[in-house]
Amino acid sequence: MVKLALIGYPLGHSLSAIIQQAGFKSIGETGTYEILETPPDDLVERVKYLKVNNYDGFNVTIPLKVPISLFLDEIDESANIAGCANTVKIMPDKSFYGYNTDIYGFRSAIKNPNRLSGKTAGIIGTGGAARAATVGLIQAGIKIINYYSRNIINSAQMINSMRESFPEITFNNYQLQRIPDLQNINILVNCTPIGMRGHSADMSPIPFNIMSELKKDTIVYDVIYNPVKTLFLQAAEQLGLETVSGLDMLINQGAKALEIWTGKMPDTQTMKIAALEQLY
Repeated sequence: MVKLALIGYPLGHSLSAIIQQAGFKSIGETGTYEILETPPDDLVERVKYLKVNNYDGFNVTIPLKVPISLFLDEIDESANIAGCANTVKIMPDKSFYGYNTDIYGFRSAIKNPNRLSGKTAGIIGTGGAARAATVGLIQAGIKIINYYSRNIINSAQMINSMRESFPEITFNNYQLQRIPDLQNINILVNCTPIGMRGHSADMSPIPFNIMSELKKDTIVYDVIYNPVKTLFLQAAEQLGLETVSGLDMLINQGAKALEIWTGKMPDTQTMKIAALEQLY
């Protein structure tokens, strides 16, 4: 019996419990996966709660992927490079071991990611999801990454840490409200909550007229999975562009997390079907 949870805030949109229950079934495991809404101010108390109530591990989502690092006793290489963790395994001695399965999930959702080798990426946002996307894109061979953020000053720390980890990569920082020419972008990724159901589903992080500048072979990727087709992805489809939904990233990162907790890799197709049944 495995006891797991998801922490973050807000969590009304989450499908994690549904996909993990499907994952349990596919590997013949029994377990619980709870949704524990945790505003940032409650993180310390939540960490204590998870330790004393015999949880085996938990996932972490916005806005806690970076703050959780303060409570981790050990981290794997991916979490170290990204500077954030989304999966935590609670060891027998109650120590926390942090992982970043978002990187694996992000890259796995792209068909033939090696085709991006030597190319240029655009990332909207500079939070935890952007960190994972950055590492995933660099692993795929991307050489230039342009960030578009609301607050250039606040995003500078994250971008500088990426420059230190990847000195061979060119990083540029632009104001989201004043996006320059997008014609040189080969993959554009939304790593903000803009477009999420229950948050801002009627909005897109970039206006349609600016997206129309993208080349016809550009990939448009949204890490949001609820709804499966955000306005951002709908606009890309109208322009005839290839799109990637955050649902595939969610499924793949969740499967990798379950493997970390149980030692068994679940069936991702079973997990995806469970998610789609809930969404539709």
